[in-house]
Amino acid sequence: MEAAPEQGGCPAGAEAEPCAEPPAHRLSVAELDRELDSRSELIDDKEFDIPQVDTPPTLESILNETDDEEESFILEDPFLLNVDNTDTHSYDTSSVASSDSGDRTHLKRKKKLPDSLSLHGSVIRLSLLKGISAQIVSAADKVDAGLPTAIAASNLIAVGTSHGLALIFDQNQALRLCLGSTAVGAQYGAISALSINNDCSRLLCGFAKGQITMWDLASGKLLRSITDAHPPGTAILHIKFTDDPTLAICNDSGGSVFELSFKRVMGVRTCESRCLFSGSKGEVCCIEPLHAKVELRDHPITQYSLLAMASLTKILVIGLKPSLKVWMTFPYGRMDPSSVPLLAWHFVAVQNSVNPMLAFCRGDVVHFLLVKRDDSGAIHVTKQRQLHLHYDLINFTWINSRTAVLLDSVEKLHVIDRQTQEELETIEISEVQLVYNSSHFKSLATGGNVSEALALVGEKACYQSISSCGGQIFYLGTKSVHVMTLRSWRERVDHLLKQERLTDALALAWSFYEGKAKAVVGLSGDTSKRKAVIADRMVEILLHYADRTLKKCPDQGKIQVMEQHFQDMVPVIVDYSLLLQRTDLLFNQIYDKMSENSVAKGIFLECLEPYILSDKLVGITAQVMKDLLLHFQDKNRLENLEACIVHMDITSLDIQQVVLLCWENHLYDAMIYVYNSGMNDFISPMEKLFKVIAPPLNAGKSLTDEQVVMGNKLLVYISCCLAGRAYPLGDIPEDLVPLVKNQVFEFLIRLHSTEGSVDEEVYPYVRTLLHFDTREFLNVLALTFEDFKNDKQAVEYQQRIVDILLKVMVENSDFTPSQVGCLFTFLARQLAKPNNTLFVNRTLFDQVLEFLCSPDDDSRHSERQQVLLELLQAGGIVQFEESRLIQMAEKAEFYQICEFMYERELRYDKIIGCYLRDPVRKEEVFNYIHNILSMPGYSAEEKQLVWQKALEHVEELLLLSPCKAADLVAIHFSEQIESIITNLQDQFLLFQFLRSLLDPREGINQDLIHLPPCITEQFIELLCQYSPDQVLETLKVLEYCRLEETIQITQKHQLHEASSYLLEKKGDIHGAFLVMLERLQSKLLMLTQDDENSAELPLLENIEDTLMKTIALCRRNSHNLDQQQREWFRFQTYTREILTCQGEAQNKVHSSSGEAGSLVSPARGYDVPPEIIWFFTVSILQIFEEFDNAGAEQHGCIYCSSFNPAENSTGSSLWKRETWRNSRTCPGNAGHF
Repeated sequence: MEAAPEQGGCPAGAEAEPCAEPPAHRLSVAELDRELDSRSELIDDKEFDIPQVDTPPTLESILNETDDEEESFILEDPFLLNVDNTDTHSYDTSSVASSDSGDRTHLKRKKKLPDSLSLHGSVIRLSLLKGISAQIVSAADKVDAGLPTAIAASNLIAVGTSHGLALIFDQNQALRLCLGSTAVGAQYGAISALSINNDCSRLLCGFAKGQITMWDLASGKLLRSITDAHPPGTAILHIKFTDDPTLAICNDSGGSVFELSFKRVMGVRTCESRCLFSGSKGEVCCIEPLHAKVELRDHPITQYSLLAMASLTKILVIGLKPSLKVWMTFPYGRMDPSSVPLLAWHFVAVQNSVNPMLAFCRGDVVHFLLVKRDDSGAIHVTKQRQLHLHYDLINFTWINSRTAVLLDSVEKLHVIDRQTQEELETIEISEVQLVYNSSHFKSLATGGNVSEALALVGEKACYQSISSCGGQIFYLGTKSVHVMTLRSWRERVDHLLKQERLTDALALAWSFYEGKAKAVVGLSGDTSKRKAVIADRMVEILLHYADRTLKKCPDQGKIQVMEQHFQDMVPVIVDYSLLLQRTDLLFNQIYDKMSENSVAKGIFLECLEPYILSDKLVGITAQVMKDLLLHFQDKNRLENLEACIVHMDITSLDIQQVVLLCWENHLYDAMIYVYNSGMNDFISPMEKLFKVIAPPLNAGKSLTDEQVVMGNKLLVYISCCLAGRAYPLGDIPEDLVPLVKNQVFEFLIRLHSTEGSVDEEVYPYVRTLLHFDTREFLNVLALTFEDFKNDKQAVEYQQRIVDILLKVMVENSDFTPSQVGCLFTFLARQLAKPNNTLFVNRTLFDQVLEFLCSPDDDSRHSERQQVLLELLQAGGIVQFEESRLIQMAEKAEFYQICEFMYERELRYDKIIGCYLRDPVRKEEVFNYIHNILSMPGYSAEEKQLVWQKALEHVEELLLLSPCKAADLVAIHFSEQIESIITNLQDQFLLFQFLRSLLDPREGINQDLIHLPPCITEQFIELLCQYSPDQVLETLKVLEYCRLEETIQITQKHQLHEASSYLLEKKGDIHGAFLVMLERLQSKLLMLTQDDENSAELPLLENIEDTLMKTIALCRRNSHNLDQQQREWFRFQTYTREILTCQGEAQNKVHSSSGEAGSLVSPARGYDVPPEIIWFFTVSILQIFEEFDNAGAEQHGCIYCSSFNPAENSTGSSLWKRETWRNSRTCPGNAGHF
């Protein structure tokens, strides 16, 4: 190491004891959290006594200037910056965008890609540091500094160049120092890395040829020139001060990492180097020591001096103090070898504690590791939620504890909220022409002696081109420096206002107000103070919005266009004013502005409706309320008007005028509400409604729909009043509840109305409600009685209302049985209560029973029965003598009443008779019997009585439903089936019963039935009588059947097909064949005997069907016959049928007017029509074909081409109408057979 001579600066020993910093104020965890989340520091305003360049713009002004987003950002003209003579040859790898930098139009670009900005607005501001940029270009021109290669930012900004110079700028962008010389640069190469210590007193420069220099930033003196800190022939990729100013870390292009320890002995500065990681074990290409801000220097984890290192295969976290120790290793897994490893530390608040978090990534996934120290001093690393991206990263920088800025491989910045992983904004920075460190990673200055893997990573490496400090990120371009900062909350809002996006500006401001915004900067103080500041700004925007809304209104065109304009604009103003609870602003300044335009005023008033209905709007001025009512009335939006009234405080309005408005427009809910809340009058609404519905009810007329609505509202209103609830919503004030209940009761039981006529009946209000809806009115009283406390006044009210009800309904004949029944059901329920205090004369219940069971009046039978049943079920049965009740119910044919009573007495057998005699419920008897006999809960004696009663009525059950009765018998009376059959005299009923019982198709389980064969034969006999067409199909499904006896039955009834089926089943194929031939013969005989005018086609189809079945019989059994039987069949069939047909035909005389196809010969007499003989012969041949395996010879006649034995054997129809008609043209003597 080459030590630099002492040239002033810090006194001896300063390296070991760096310049002291002022003591930091100790912050609580909560304060630290707020500080970390909201602090965005600018470069400190320090003054330095150094020469200034030609009036460059201050950094402060650059950072705070509001860029004009309406214009494209244009980079400074390179001719004005005098960059023509710059040494492009010595320039390191430039930005991706610099490949087309020769095109001057490429320099003019929009600063931002088109983006939605959505709710977040523009979060970041990217500004050109014009003073620094101009001086970088100037230095390259005037002092041959070369192009920029590295940047480091703190309170000062250091820029390294390709010719070995370090340019130091202050916060005003003034060039403070120019360190080094081109001569040194020629020896050491380009500056490849820079680092400034915490107190901004020292600068470390790493060079492309491996040397390291240290400079005093106060005096500009060279303190150290280090040449032996790492192996020669490798470039310095990274050099980093730690929080300890005597320790630094460097990383070279060999992939090794070294610790540099600075000491000062006897006035001589020295540097000791220790290898922390050897490149032979895996090349490290990124290092990041943990830095703590001043307020966090006492954090317990800082004593370990943590260092994160990223190799090409893994991440390591080591502690440099008190001794070297590896705390964590984390392998990447499979990665793109060209992706760049990235590391970034930041302290974050998690679960009420502040700890460092390491973000590391390579490719498109960011990992977050939270590092904690436990009480024992051990360090624990826990994985947090990963961030998955759709792009590859080349830089990751924390801007505060919640916000990170990511740079992807196509030079787009992405602002990410860490907690929600939401992308807040995206900006393209290709105009920066970012400097890449590719040449250093390839170590071109020392001969390129690096691995291919490291060189591949270096293609996208820009570690030394991006530096962050105090919430700012600096980007080094080939000819410029840009700074990126988070916009303050006010600037973000104003940015949207400048673009006239007022709605978005309000939405963003509201997100700040609610504390839901991301990347918030510039808000300090407690929550209430922050909200007050934001609210003031929002008020200004709202007033501006109102002015702009009126100004931008289209002056011409359709009214719909104007309405649409205000519907888009006005609701926004109303919404945010009410969200801010600034009704004073809304109903004064803003409403006055809106009133200048009638359309805007109307839209404004309509916007208030949802807030009124949700009870979120209070403090409406009387003028606005009046205008609102008139507006809805003019627009005929009466339902909206009523809905608003019942939610408004109308005490400031003209009550009578509002009542009149409501009554004229049938807004009864609103009218009641106005009386109640405006005047505490709960009686007048009832009087007004009674006056409308009472006259038609008293006259016996039907009510109109409007009157029915009024009556229903009246009932609900009375119910609410008696229950202590306000109508139509809310509650009556507690102090008014007893008064309101008493007033309503006294009103209802008035003897006469206030304006009643002389002949008015007593208790008109109760009478009216009973006539309107008896059941609902009594339900209202029942609910009221439930709420009554058992005090003396309540008992008196209940008894009094009951007495009035009885007087009104029992002493009048104009109430229906249903209405009277409702009354006594109501009374029965009240009397059945355990704490009942009501008294009702029992004789009244007897009168009601007589009234309901009157045998002289058959009208309303079901209604009377239902009313009495409800009365009994409600507990009224205790009011009657049960024996008398049953007698009267049976006499009145109230079978449901009888069932109710029998069930109480457990006489279930009697209920069977009730079902059978009830025409409405007859069918239910089967389920009832089955349930009693099957279900538990009934005694054996009860079940036996039901069983006997059902058996007695079995014939009635069969008449009712043979199928259901048979099912019941099969399950519960299987042993009595024979006796039931014997006792049934009606043969057709017996047939229905047996069919339901024995036919498996009826669905009864045959395993339940065990009957002798004679019963089955009896069923077949009856089946032959009553349904002969179903005999054959039934025989096919019957499981138990004696063949001989059954054959005799079918032969007796001449059912040939059924007989043939049974003979075949028996095995008598010959007999079965003869039966079918006999049937065929009879059909043919009928055909020859019919005259020409008879309908021959149905008969021919019948013959065809018989032939098909005969052929099928032969086909099924041909394999069971020997040759002799086949020949006999052949001879017998052919000769008998032909001779028979011809013999019959000789005696038949046909009319000469027959069809053209008949053969008539006077010499021969009248023969059988040749087509019949032809058809029959073909059929016989088909039968022969079934017996011969080889088959009969196939026909070739063109007239007979429709017949093909081979086809017919597969099931095609032998006989079709067309075939028959066509066959008449085939000559009978053509010699085919």
